[in-house]
Amino acid sequence: MGTIKYPHNSDLRRLVRFSADDGLIWLAENRMLLMHCVAMSALRAQLIRSVGPDSARRILTRMGYESGMRDAELARTIRPDQNPIESFFVGPQLHMLEGSVQVTPVHIHIDVRSGEFDGEFLWEHSWEAEFHLREFGQAADPVCWMQIGYASGYTSAFMGRMVLFKETECACCGANHCRIVGKPVEEWEDGEQYARYFEPENRIAHLPSAAWAGVAQRDDRIEAPAPPDLIGSSASFRRAYELMLRAAGTTVTVLLLGETGVGKERFARVLHQMSPRKDAPFVAVNCAAIPNDLIESELFGVEKGAFTGAHASRAGKFERAEGGTLFLDEIGEMPLAAQAKLLRALQEGEIERLGDERTRKVNVRVVAATNVDLAQAVKEGRFRPDLYYRVHVYPIHIPPLRDRLADLRLLVDTLVGKFNRAHGKHVQGVSDKGFQALHAHHWPGNVRELENVIERGVVLAPQQGWIEAHHLFLSLEAVLARESGISACGKLEEGCGDAVREQLVEQILRSGIPLEALEQQLMKTCVDQEGGNIARAARRLGMSRPKLSYRLQRTDGEAAPAD
Repeated sequence: MGTIKYPHNSDLRRLVRFSADDGLIWLAENRMLLMHCVAMSALRAQLIRSVGPDSARRILTRMGYESGMRDAELARTIRPDQNPIESFFVGPQLHMLEGSVQVTPVHIHIDVRSGEFDGEFLWEHSWEAEFHLREFGQAADPVCWMQIGYASGYTSAFMGRMVLFKETECACCGANHCRIVGKPVEEWEDGEQYARYFEPENRIAHLPSAAWAGVAQRDDRIEAPAPPDLIGSSASFRRAYELMLRAAGTTVTVLLLGETGVGKERFARVLHQMSPRKDAPFVAVNCAAIPNDLIESELFGVEKGAFTGAHASRAGKFERAEGGTLFLDEIGEMPLAAQAKLLRALQEGEIERLGDERTRKVNVRVVAATNVDLAQAVKEGRFRPDLYYRVHVYPIHIPPLRDRLADLRLLVDTLVGKFNRAHGKHVQGVSDKGFQALHAHHWPGNVRELENVIERGVVLAPQQGWIEAHHLFLSLEAVLARESGISACGKLEEGCGDAVREQLVEQILRSGIPLEALEQQLMKTCVDQEGGNIARAARRLGMSRPKLSYRLQRTDGEAAPAD
C-alpha cells in the first residue's frame, strides 16, 4: 500500500482565528483555549492522585470524546464534495492543528453506508504520553486517554455508530511512538469492557466515599429551582422571584415593574398559579391596547342600552376574574376616569357596570404592571396619586435581560428546546461564537426579543446542526472583529478582516438563505435595533433614508397576502 496523504489543510487553517482585542480564539464557531501543556498535565496528575487512575481515565476519556464529537459536527460542513476518507481526515488534521499529537495514517477503510470502519494510525509527540512519563515515569498500560477519547468520539459521530479506538502501543510504555487501532465496538472481544470509559454516566458513583460525601453535602444546599415558566438563577432574578414567593399566599396588590419584554405577564401567571386562587380564573388585560372610550366597559362591564351598540348586558374583566387574579398590564396608560373606578374596586371590592346604578361585590386579586415611571406620571397629572399609593403597596422590579446575562445560557437552552418541538427540528444549540453575539447584544426588547431571535435561529439552522452567529442577524460587529489567522508557515497573519468577511459569506452561502430574504431580514433587524428609527438604520446600512424606506415598503408589499 502506498503512503496515505492528507488533503491540504488550508481550509482548516482558515477556521482558526485569533481575536486579540477581546482575548478569544475560534475554531469556526467554537471557542478554543491556548494553554500550557504543563497546566493540563497538572490537572491530569491531580485527578489521578485524588480520584484514582480508573476514575481519572473515565473523566479524561469522556473529555476527549466530547471534543471529538464536536469536531465531527464541524467536519460535516467541510469538504462535502470529497470522498469519505478525505472528509474523515478533517478529524486527524484538526487533532494535529489543535496541538495534541502528530497523526500518520497506516491504513484505513471506510464505508459510511454499511457502517464498516477499520483504521490504524501512528501517533508521535503525544502530549499525554510525554507528560505522564514526566510525572509518573514509565507506565505498564497505555495512558493517552483523552486522545483515545477524541479519536473514538470523532469517528463514532462521523460514522453514526460506536467506533472504539484502542492504543496498542504507547510511548509512555517504552515504545518509540503510539499506535491506535479503531473498529466498531462489537468487533472487539473486550469492547464492552472498554466502552464503559466512554459512557456519560454519573461520575459521583466512581468517586471515593469521602469525596462523594463532600459533593452530597454541597448538593443539599442547592436551592429549589424556579418553576418552568420562569427561567433564571442570577442574583437579580432570584430577588424578584423571592419577593413574588412571599406575596403569593397573600391578597396584597402587586405592582410588577420593568421594561417591555422582561416577562411581567409570565411573573403574574406564576404568582397566580402559586396562590390559593390557582383554581379560579386568571384574566389579563393590556390597558394600552384598549381605546380610552372602551376601557371602562371592558373592565367593569356594561348594561344593555348604556350606549349605542350595547345590545346586551355584558360582564367585564373584574367579574370574569371572580375568585381569581386580574392582571392589568400597562396600567400607566389607563385614562383618569377609569383610574377613579379602579381605585374604588381596589379599596371597596365593588364595581358598577357602565349604565347601571347597582354595585356588585367582587373578590379579585389585582396584579398590575407598567414600564413607565408612575411617580413621574403622578407629577405630570397623568396618574392619580391616590391610585398610585394603592397599587404601589408591593412593588417587584423585574430586571432587564442585559442585567441578568448570567441567565442567558439557561434561557437560550430552554428556548432552543421549545422551538425545536414547535418546528419539528433537532438543533443542537447555539455555537460559541453565536453565544458571544448574544452576550454582546444590548437586548432592548429583553426576553421577548431573545425568543424571536432564537426562534429565527432554530428555523435557519440545519437539522442536527448548531445555530451560528449569522443565523441570529444580530450586530455584525461581534462577528467581524479584528482577528488574525494562521498562515501556511504557522505565523499569525495580522488584520484579517477580509478573511473573516469571506468566512461569514461562506457561512451564509452554506445556510441556503436566499439573497432577497437575507437583505429583507438584515434591513428589518437593523430597524428593530434602532427602535424603529429609519434614518439611524439607514446610516448603519450605508444607504439613504428614502432608499431604505422604499425597500422596506416593497418587501412588506410583496409579503402581504391577497384578500
